[in-house]
Amino acid sequence: QVQLVESGGGLVQAGGSLRLSCAASGMIVRVNAMRWYRQAPGKQRELVATITAGSDTNYAGSVKGRFTISRDNAKNTVYLQMNSLKSEDTAVYICYADVYGVRPWDRGDYWGQGTQVTVSS
Repeated sequence: QVQLVESGGGLVQAGGSLRLSCAASGMIVRVNAMRWYRQAPGKQRELVATITAGSDTNYAGSVKGRFTISRDNAKNTVYLQMNSLKSEDTAVYICYADVYGVRPWDRGDYWGQGTQVTVSS
């Protein structure tokens, strides 16, 4: 059974930094694209950053230059380094992975449980 487990959220002051991690576990052959989304109360889910299997990256305009997405393919883990945090970055951050598992039923889209990031001004 494939699972995504996130860690690293918390409370930080504006201008501070946090690093989120999301590890995929299970009988995995490879992980293709990995993404971070976020959802603030009363707002739609927003795509924050994407990283392909080849480590090409893309960012939302609101985080470009402040956030960095990276991955460790040996660990099937994606990271989100968040610097210069602002109060408007407060949200639940959710990771996504396109997984190709050993078993046919372990192939497809997977989501983490979400981790809260709160930035105090």
